[in-house]
This record gives sequence, structure tokens and C-alpha cells, in this order.
Amino acid sequence: MSLCQLIALSSQTFRLLVILAIGQVIGWGTVSLLAVMGADLATALNLPLPTIFAGNSAFYVASGLCGPLLAPFFVRLGARTLMVVGSLVAAAGFVILASSTNPIVYFAAWLVLGAAGAASLSTAAYIALNEGAGTDTKTAIGILMLITGVSSAIFWPTTAWLQGILGWRTTCLVFGAMVLSCAALYRFGLPASANARHEAAAAPAEAASLRSRTFYLLAAAIALNAFVTYGFSAILIELLRRLGLPEQDVIFMASMLGVVQVFARALDFLGGGRWDGLTTALLAGMGVPLAMLVLLAGGATWQAVAAFILIYGISSGALAVSRATMPLVFFKKHDYARAASTIALPLNLLAAAAPPVLVGLLDGFGTTTLLLTAAACSTVAFSLLIALQRRRPKPDQAGLRLDQ
Repeated sequence: MSLCQLIALSSQTFRLLVILAIGQVIGWGTVSLLAVMGADLATALNLPLPTIFAGNSAFYVASGLCGPLLAPFFVRLGARTLMVVGSLVAAAGFVILASSTNPIVYFAAWLVLGAAGAASLSTAAYIALNEGAGTDTKTAIGILMLITGVSSAIFWPTTAWLQGILGWRTTCLVFGAMVLSCAALYRFGLPASANARHEAAAAPAEAASLRSRTFYLLAAAIALNAFVTYGFSAILIELLRRLGLPEQDVIFMASMLGVVQVFARALDFLGGGRWDGLTTALLAGMGVPLAMLVLLAGGATWQAVAAFILIYGISSGALAVSRATMPLVFFKKHDYARAASTIALPLNLLAAAAPPVLVGLLDGFGTTTLLLTAAACSTVAFSLLIALQRRRPKPDQAGLRLDQ
């Protein structure tokens, strides 16, 4: 695939990718602010650090609960309309966050941001590609995941810089202005869905397919891996601080994680038709527990931390791609919006639990317990992926032809 497939993308798919890539980098980069500013918000609002990180939990709970509720609207209205509305709501969420003076307003802001994320982040972008990219859907999703992976590498240093100059409240307002610009980008850049009527007619068959045991295994594997990877995205900087790394090394290592994740997504993109989302997940699923054990054995040495960033970055980056593309292995193209939106519920609920649970383990029991817990969770997720491999549909039954 690689460069040849990129060149072969239609002009419409390429346009979709450019618009969605800009919006997703901004969207995910801005909502990851707690990874950098969490400690300062805890001081300013006089709240414990685990409570501050629970803002991420509120985000994912709201996003997860809204996902299945928005599925029919994605089918009827198309992704463009919901992504515009979601961006407008996200801008309001950052304004509320900037004005936070107590826990009620603080958590209200994250609930608003979570609802906005269900309409405008990840799942919505993949649905937009499924609507407009045609046979290029899997390739386009892989490219989008590749580009989106740079969001933390761009926004963590940017957030630290803006906070140092403007303070955290004004930084939140700047982020609100950024996501507001995404609303215009989506409205005038994305096409209206041409498939809504067809997808609405197919709804009864889709709903039945979502009650299968295969779907439950798929949702559980994706959600459990998300518990680890989403949680570590939120607490990585704090973990590296607890290991005793100098502050400049902490920011550098954490930012390098994003670079490594992009590299992993590039490898998946270059592999193209030679493997599908489930194969990617199986290979990457082995790396996450290995990375935890490497850091556990090596401790705070530079070599151990670098090895952890490399192994975990490659594995988590590839798993991010597989979360978006695995449903294409098991479901027909017109099922994708409903399947992806429904999977968003368990995925986001476990992702919501991850930051406070993991930072609580870090605070209460230390790095060893945290790393052992993450290794155990990722091992269980890998066993679920093995069970899914045994249920892999034949090529003529799959939602996307398997080209192996």
C-alpha cells in the first residue's frame, strides 16, 4: 500500500482527510490539557489531584453515554452536522472550564466537553470517512489515526508554554477559540452525507448484529485496552515524575511517546492490505504488558524509561488504529456507524474510570502496583483478542475483504 495507495486516494477522500486531521489534532490536543496542567488546577481549585483527573472520567462517561444516543442521528443527519454542533458545544465547555471556581462548575465543564466529544471526536471522524471515502475507508482511517497521533506531541509542549505565559484559565479560552474554528472547518469543508437514507433502511439488520457474542467480545477487548492506554495518556507525565526523572526529561519523554505512536501508526499504514485491524490488535496487544514489565524491572533508569516509551508507544499507537478498524473486520460497511457508536459506550466508561483509578493507585500504592495492574488488564484484553481471532469471518462474510 504505502505511498502508492496514498497517491491513489480520490480527491474527495484526500480533502476529507485534511479537514478531519486538522480538526482531530486540535480536538484531542486541547482536551488532553490535564496531562500538563492537572497539578496547577488542583492547586487553584483546592482539590486533590485524583479529583482533578476525575474530570477526564466525566469526559469519557458523558462521551460514552452519548455515543449510542447519537448513533441514530449520525445515520439520519450524517457526520458533518453532528461534528459542527459538537465543536460549538466544545467551545462552550472550555469557557465553562476557564470560569471554574468550584467542583460543580469544573465537572460540569467536563460533562459538556464529553458530550461534545461524542459528536465531534474519533468515532464521528471515522463515520465521516465511512460516509465519504468509499473503498478507501480503511486506508483513510489509518492515515487519520497516523496524523492524529501527533496531537499530544504538539499540544503538551504548547499547553505548557501557553500556561507559563497566560495561566491555565486563559489557556482554556484559547483552546475554546481553537475548537470553535473547527465548527467552521467542518461546516464548509465536509460534504453532507449521501448515505443516510440507505443506512436508515438497514437499521433493523444492524441492530440484530450488535447482539452477537462476537460483538460483546469485540467491545470488551477494545474497552479493556482503552482502560490502560487512555489512562496512561492522562497520567504518564505524573508517573515519570514519581519515578524521579528531572522535569525537562519528563516533558521530553512524554512528548516522545506521541512521536513513537505516530511511527507505529505509520507501520500499520505501510502494511496496508497485508493485515487488518484484528491482526494489528493481536500483535500490539502483546507489547503493552511487556512494556509494563520492562519499566517494572528497570525502574527509573534512563534506559528502562526509553525502552518503555518505545515498546508501549508502538503498541498503544497500533492499538489506537485497531480500535477504529476492527469493526470493519466483523461488520458490513453500512453497520459501521451503529457498531462504532455502540462500542463507544463501554470504551468510554472504562476510559473514564482509568485516570482516577490509575492515579489513585499511583498515589496510594506506588508505581509497582500501578504497572502490575496495567499489565494484568492488558493481558486479559489480549486473551479476548485471541478469542476473536477464532471467530474471524470468512473473506466473503467480512465487512471488509481480508487481503492476507
